[in-house]
Amino acid sequence: MYDAVVVGGGIVGSSVGYHLARAGVETLLVDRRDAGRATTAGAGVISPGTSSRTADDDWFAFATDAVDYYPELVDRLEADGVDDTSYGRVGLIAAAVDDDELAPYEEATARIEARCEQLPNIEAIDPAAATDRVPALAEPQRAFHVLDAARVNGQVFAGALREAGRSHGLEVADGNVTGVRTRDGRVESIEVADGSRIDADRVVIAGGAWSPAFGDDLGLEIPVEPKRGQIVHLDLPDAETGSWPVLKGFRHHYVVPWPDGRLVAGATREAGSGFDPRVTAGGLHEVLGEALRLAPGLADATVIERRVGLRPVCADGVPVLGVAPDVEGAYLATGHGATGLMLGPYSGKLVADHVVEGEPIPDRVSVTRFGGDSG
Repeated sequence: MYDAVVVGGGIVGSSVGYHLARAGVETLLVDRRDAGRATTAGAGVISPGTSSRTADDDWFAFATDAVDYYPELVDRLEADGVDDTSYGRVGLIAAAVDDDELAPYEEATARIEARCEQLPNIEAIDPAAATDRVPALAEPQRAFHVLDAARVNGQVFAGALREAGRSHGLEVADGNVTGVRTRDGRVESIEVADGSRIDADRVVIAGGAWSPAFGDDLGLEIPVEPKRGQIVHLDLPDAETGSWPVLKGFRHHYVVPWPDGRLVAGATREAGSGFDPRVTAGGLHEVLGEALRLAPGLADATVIERRVGLRPVCADGVPVLGVAPDVEGAYLATGHGATGLMLGPYSGKLVADHVVEGEPIPDRVSVTRFGGDSG
């Protein structure tokens, strides 16, 4: 018998599990390691100021809180004995290389200027200075520099959360959870594909794009669907990429540098993809074409890996957190779309705090916005 079971071991579920265990809740995290899980195929750009959602007050406040929480969480994980979280503040250069990017560039700078007090670490950068920072970059027509932007490897960070969680008693198991059993309107157990049942007082559904499969058991429709995103991992021989900032164009693509010549280029945004985790010729063409347009100096890079993530996108583009209204002890933590690596660790904390202390979930991300009571 567990106090809580978390279904899903991506960055959101791992954060829920870590924070519950740290609070003394006897917790089991169960994950079936699906092909196409979003956490392993995200580039990990941590920068709310460069999002097109910056003008949305509620989203921006939530995203800013999420980004501000990262350093505190990293300190906690390191105190728990984790050696590598992968998190690092390297900055970001947003570059308008071609004429069609100038209008989006001006729109982005207008959004930033409207929040100048909240985004003090964004400034225009001379095109030549931008290429000095990143030799592979095409000389842009316009560019700005986000000094405090960060990057994170989602797979590494989720692993760090689970590792630290184990030090607080978190149990982690592989398994295919097929259902949630209830009795008299409250959680009783979860069902596993091998026919076993695991008794628990509470269950947190953090299954990413697969979360809607539990909607019937919880008596609600979970308005989340998969959106395929393809990324490409590159190796640039003899390049000192560890000090490069993240590169972002104005066609929704980016290049994230890592040490030792490694880079990640992404990403497609394929609505209507369904649960299809294939790497496609068109996806590779789009990602590599945009990466080389933005940074032609990557032309000699070796393609070392292709990854696909099925991003859990909510109908209104905002995460779904909180209590399932009609089942006591059932909670949701899903729907983060392409911003899961930025928002996920903080979302996990919020849900864990809600489970343990009854701390309220912000209205903008609460499941109650679809009707019902958050509990």
